[in-house]
Amino acid sequence: MRELRRRTLLSAIGGTAVAGGGFTAAGTGIAQAAPERPSPVDPKIKKLLDRMTVEEKLGQLQQLPWAVSTGPGGSETKDVEDAARAGRLGSVLNIFGAKSSNALQRIAVEESRLGIPLLFGLDVIHGLWTTFPIPLAQASSFDPEVARRDAEVSAKESRSNGVHWTFSPMMDVTHEPRWGRVAEGCGEDPYLTTAFAVAKVEGYQGEKGSGLDAKDRVAACAKHFVAYGGAEGGKDYNTVDVSESRLRNHYLPPFKAALDAGVATVMASFNTISGVPAHGNSHTLTDVLHKEWGFDGFVVSDWNGVDELIAHGFAEDGADAARLALNAGVDMEMASTDLAEHGKKLLSGGRISRKRLDEAVTRVLRLKFALGLFEHPYVDEGAAIDKPSADARKAARETAARSMVLLKNDGEALPLKKSTGSIAVVGPFGDSDDLLGTWTFPGAAKSFPSGKILAAVRAAAPQAKVTYAKGVDADGTDTGGIPAAVAAAGKADVTVVVVGEPPAMSGEAAARSDISLPGGQEKLIEAIAGTGKPFVVVLVNGRPLTVGDWLKSAPAVLEAWHPGLEAGNAIADVLFGKVDPGGKLPVSFPRTVGQIPVHYNHESTGRPYNADNKYTSKYLDLPPDPQFAFGHGLSYTRFEIGEPKLSRDSVSARALRKGDTLEVAVTVRNTGDREGDEVVQLYVHDIAASITQPVRKLRGFRRVTLGPGRSKAVRFRLGADDFGFWTNTQSGEFRVEEGAVDIYVGNSSEAEAKKRLTIT
Repeated sequence: MRELRRRTLLSAIGGTAVAGGGFTAAGTGIAQAAPERPSPVDPKIKKLLDRMTVEEKLGQLQQLPWAVSTGPGGSETKDVEDAARAGRLGSVLNIFGAKSSNALQRIAVEESRLGIPLLFGLDVIHGLWTTFPIPLAQASSFDPEVARRDAEVSAKESRSNGVHWTFSPMMDVTHEPRWGRVAEGCGEDPYLTTAFAVAKVEGYQGEKGSGLDAKDRVAACAKHFVAYGGAEGGKDYNTVDVSESRLRNHYLPPFKAALDAGVATVMASFNTISGVPAHGNSHTLTDVLHKEWGFDGFVVSDWNGVDELIAHGFAEDGADAARLALNAGVDMEMASTDLAEHGKKLLSGGRISRKRLDEAVTRVLRLKFALGLFEHPYVDEGAAIDKPSADARKAARETAARSMVLLKNDGEALPLKKSTGSIAVVGPFGDSDDLLGTWTFPGAAKSFPSGKILAAVRAAAPQAKVTYAKGVDADGTDTGGIPAAVAAAGKADVTVVVVGEPPAMSGEAAARSDISLPGGQEKLIEAIAGTGKPFVVVLVNGRPLTVGDWLKSAPAVLEAWHPGLEAGNAIADVLFGKVDPGGKLPVSFPRTVGQIPVHYNHESTGRPYNADNKYTSKYLDLPPDPQFAFGHGLSYTRFEIGEPKLSRDSVSARALRKGDTLEVAVTVRNTGDREGDEVVQLYVHDIAASITQPVRKLRGFRRVTLGPGRSKAVRFRLGADDFGFWTNTQSGEFRVEEGAVDIYVGNSSEAEAKKRLTIT
């Protein structure tokens, strides 16, 4: 009976069921290994739409949570099953496991009238079973392949467990380290964020979405659309007031690149955009996303985001919220049920149109076809991946080490020597297995916690006597263990102090007004420094921190972030020099909270900083620069980056607009005595423009590995996208203007070597 119902549906939409659960193109008899994504007018979708009732169409636009809530409210399991059985449900989030997902899918496919399969989504942000470093850490690698490896492993593990869709990558550019969700993104620069967004989308989906129906791929979701990273005060869900030029130059580029890479879906953001909530913003969701960019995927709301239009003061009630969201461009409602409850009445009253309803349903069905859910609605329960593989662990370890940043290393305190006689590990995270980071799948955190640093140090230096003392607890409130930590340090040849934030202090709804080390952790560092014995500091955190006066006394500081499953081993690999720390900061570290916002890509004022002139833009009690600048990061060896060379000194704006480019070449040399990594970075500054430009914009980076004495020529190609900018007109005008442009090349945003280009 079940197979008969499925054959009936496939026949109705223009295909033929075949033995073994396959599907062939009608009349060919040849199984399709990789069905193409249907066009907007695909006959299979059209036939299905013609058979659907209004209630069933509205159902396709409804997503309900299963078991685990990631926001206020939720739904009962029985409610989800009943909706699936009635054909009034399009998607479920937070369901996981081949057996569980198959059971619910069977209700939808075999018991509902039309048998349309459900789309299962899950927040797989930086790993499922195999937890990779947090996305902010991945951006520190300045190597997009790190994000691609994460996405490929995550997609394989997720799809085998019945997950079709991940709510990732997050591409919210932000200048706000107080914002907890800085941990989920790639920091303060749109160019760097763009590169990582594209890599992760392709890792999840295959190039241009070509692998969506494969058993090891999932649909990606570009989030949050848009400008969420500009939340005032760094408070989650807060207001964003942004000009059109800032929107287009700063916040939109990663999303456009993700769409060009074939991203399947987009998620609306919680914030307002210059007074209009993102969930009701037709300018961004329709004018930009669909009309300008030609996006043919669908927009999903964030959790309860449609209903929250009421709290925003934008909608009067649930019916009004549903009308505003659908008409603005939201296609699927997550968690709240305003559209499902009020859609039929809104349609009959002419407040929403049948054309718009069918458009939204078409977009949802298009993805289900592209994922192959009509042909293969179930997953093989015997093939479900239930733990990290050896290869996945290896990838997690390598990417974690590759993502670490050496902030300071006076007197070559690092790397540690394996021959060291005694080592003390102190601090609240030295023997912790809670280093996975924010947005970790609960099952993974329980079954596969992070590796401990203490155990990894013992394994890396098996001849050393390694002791441990906690010193203070993770939130820094209990400092009673500091004397024991001091005693351990006093008896050791060197001490590794591991401090930072617990993962719960970063991520969604985790804004901090004080971003220094919590509680008494700074006292622990000061006490260890007071012993006069050698020590190094390892930071494990989900955001930039204000490091305080203890920085002066610390010989070496390693930024490890929240490194994921292989945290201990990866940190030990860097501490003992098995891996050269080649990462760079994707965010600026402020000196104090009062200095925020402080970021490298700021605009100049009419009175730029001048230490000798009171009447310039500065604080009386602070230097103008951050504690650590964007792009900063040291190595265990030394590098020399030469002067940039341009393929020509001038180029016409007209030629650039037609696709002309020029080359910038620079030579990087390892002048030290060991192999290491350097990231060559290129920045541009438009000297004078019709809209004031940032003092620097990252427009190229390349991570290279060089042996001692070796050199490499690194080449960058620049074009209109690198020199142009968007204006403040509502529809957006992209300009490449005549004038002088300085091109900087170096190893951070503070690079000094430059050449001037003239655009005629």
